[in-house]
Amino acid sequence: MNPASTDPTLLDPAVWTERLYAGAWQAGATVADVLEPASGARLGSIALTDAAGIARSAAAAAQAQPEWAALPYEERAAVVRRAAALAQTHFGVIADWLVRESGSTRGKAGFETSISVKVLHEAASLPSRSVGEILPSVPGRLSLARRRPLGVVGVIAPFNFPLYLALRAVAPALALGNAVVLKPDPRTAVCGGMAIARLFELAGLPAGLLHVLPGDGAAGAALVADPNVAMIQFTGSTAAGRKVGEAASRHLKKVSLELGGKNSLIVLDDADLDLAIANTAWGAYLHQGQICMATGRILVQRKIHDRFLERLTAKAASLTVGDPHRADVALGPLINAAQRDHASGVLRAAEAAGARVETGGTCEGLFFAPTVLSGVSPDNPAFSEEIFAPVAVVVPFDTDEEAIALANRTEYGLSMAILSADVGRALRIGERLRTGLLHINDQTVNDEVINPFGGVGASGNGSAIGGPANWEEFTQWQWLTIKGQAPAYPM
Repeated sequence: MNPASTDPTLLDPAVWTERLYAGAWQAGATVADVLEPASGARLGSIALTDAAGIARSAAAAAQAQPEWAALPYEERAAVVRRAAALAQTHFGVIADWLVRESGSTRGKAGFETSISVKVLHEAASLPSRSVGEILPSVPGRLSLARRRPLGVVGVIAPFNFPLYLALRAVAPALALGNAVVLKPDPRTAVCGGMAIARLFELAGLPAGLLHVLPGDGAAGAALVADPNVAMIQFTGSTAAGRKVGEAASRHLKKVSLELGGKNSLIVLDDADLDLAIANTAWGAYLHQGQICMATGRILVQRKIHDRFLERLTAKAASLTVGDPHRADVALGPLINAAQRDHASGVLRAAEAAGARVETGGTCEGLFFAPTVLSGVSPDNPAFSEEIFAPVAVVVPFDTDEEAIALANRTEYGLSMAILSADVGRALRIGERLRTGLLHINDQTVNDEVINPFGGVGASGNGSAIGGPANWEEFTQWQWLTIKGQAPAYPM
């Protein structure tokens, strides 16, 4: 079934075929196929932008933004609320496209669509919140600190949660009075780009405020360098994030980097083993491990290590893998052959360095079997590299001190988690972990729309988006003073 056929009004291919959205639907520089990773089937074709297209859109967005920012707050909020209602109405077609285009399982696609609707509702509440504060001053002068829109925000979004990770920046940026140029990953440009363009177009967003321009790395570089773009919000790999951060700094441009992670789940010897296996499987295998917060390594206290490893191996071997569009499976395909080959390469290098594959380790096409890797020492490539595939790396430890040292032995610092019956003990360990997100008695893959989200080290520049952080990210402070009469300065 064609996923667009369930809804002729939202993602009708007649609207976006060989087009991109630059305030209106129009041709781009080139055309690319939309492919289904599970089957290789062609789902349609989109237009791609180039550096010249980025420049035109950034200039148009900068021209349209002041009038949008000047609107009464309730008018901006109403547009975002209508987008949320449309996303809820067309929930099914959006989820279908996430399954077909990104390889999401039905459960993951439904979750991503749901949290994206919540993002829109949360963003719609931003314009009516306090925009600043009154500061102490001398008699006769009113001194204010207020938040002002940045102008044009450039958003570069990834393939793994394409709808949510784009909308969590696009929606609050628009709600707070900015214009947005979004560059979705070309591999997921329909569910992570065209869907967003259609939601805001049908919601009545004035033309010119949102531009959705799929493109390659050169287009992304042009967006980062464009003088009309005040800020870049980038979600993606650490290697690409370093380049974005370096380029943005040359232009003295604000940048928010949400990057990769090698996230540790610490399983203490008093943890419930059944719950530990359930949490580990979820954190390591959700969306085939293609999540920045995925449980990249599982540190298990030696007293329970052997039993844990046996149980996890059995759990991984029982998980079904297949085309999520045609069957109810636990894991779908990896996004493309390059990602599959990267994961296979890390796995072979890990084995060469002494690791053992307890189960899995094989692939058929883009379907990668859920894998459990044991015998991984800290100098093994699998201990430190982000694999971005369904590979659970199990490492034993003896003491709490050793667990802390192993968890912190990484350049990343995105998400960590601890499982224990002793919450106090877990909190004491958690206080010493270098991480932006910390979960006690849960696994590492967690997000809501009301929490600040961000990592440290190679996982990001410490900036955070989400919830109360959105005001900080997508606006800037302005100091304003008012006097009844100008003073007569003695000069």
